[in-house]
Amino acid sequence: MIVLTGGAGFIGSCFLKTLNDKGITDVLVVDHLGNSDKWKNLTGKSFNYYVNKLEFRNLLKSGFYDGRITAIFHFGACSSTTETDADYLLDNNYSYSIDLAEYAVRNNIRFIYASSAATYGDGSKGYSDSDFDSLTPLNGYGFSKHIFDLWTIRNGYDKLFTGLKFFNVFGPNEYSKGSMASMVYKSYKQIVETGKVRLFKSTTDLYPDGGQQRDFIYVKDACDMIWELFQNTSSAGIYNIGTGKARSWNDLANAVFLALGIQPEIEYVLMPENLINQYQNFTQADMGKMIGKGIAFQPRPLESSVNDYVRNYLSQNFLIY
Repeated sequence: MIVLTGGAGFIGSCFLKTLNDKGITDVLVVDHLGNSDKWKNLTGKSFNYYVNKLEFRNLLKSGFYDGRITAIFHFGACSSTTETDADYLLDNNYSYSIDLAEYAVRNNIRFIYASSAATYGDGSKGYSDSDFDSLTPLNGYGFSKHIFDLWTIRNGYDKLFTGLKFFNVFGPNEYSKGSMASMVYKSYKQIVETGKVRLFKSTTDLYPDGGQQRDFIYVKDACDMIWELFQNTSSAGIYNIGTGKARSWNDLANAVFLALGIQPEIEYVLMPENLINQYQNFTQADMGKMIGKGIAFQPRPLESSVNDYVRNYLSQNFLIY
């Protein structure tokens, strides 16, 4: 049995489809649905069991699953970059991860977990997935992910585990993320409602308004990379999951307009004060480690990814992949 935490979430549910497409259905989905619509991400997918994340944590500690699990994909986390409850972040993203990781080690179980590009902070130390000690995250979410990376390395588990530093992932199934949904999703909604897209003005002379750059990766490509890493038994380590090519917010917005066949209209607005000191003006995944391992990845260009998402999902009012 494969355990998939965060299996009803954005990336988790998309990877569940990847597993299904590969003929794997013996999956235990772990999540917290509450009053959200995340359950919709599980429609049309095959899995054997669902359990709430708190119950799963207790059952795991009790030994209930001993001898039944072959791999754990740990994608469950609080992914809000504006969450200010540090105790909550550290328990949910750090302590919970340690519980699962130690269980995997004790039981010789493959462990693949989600980290984040938020661990790189302002990018002044670069975006190499081979350098970790000098990184300074800009928010509590990034910090909670970073210290688990460091815990993994300090214990030598980077020789056993596979960590995934996701950059700016977008695509179907993200609607449930609310304010944390991608700018592709938000741009589409803004264009439908107002005919224009609102982007942040730049807070530095290094970038023009809307010219801040991120490494945007389509969720389908991210899932392909995860699968390739899973299939490669020598892929232990922590890897960037991105395209390796930064694009601007203007590029992204223009791609949405292009997919809709509408003339671009962009309005630039002031960045909220609470974001200025934790805003990443540039991210670009260094993909050298993955290339060096011979792991195949061919991410789609931004324009074709956005076109698929907008035309085949958002415009069809079909949000589920």
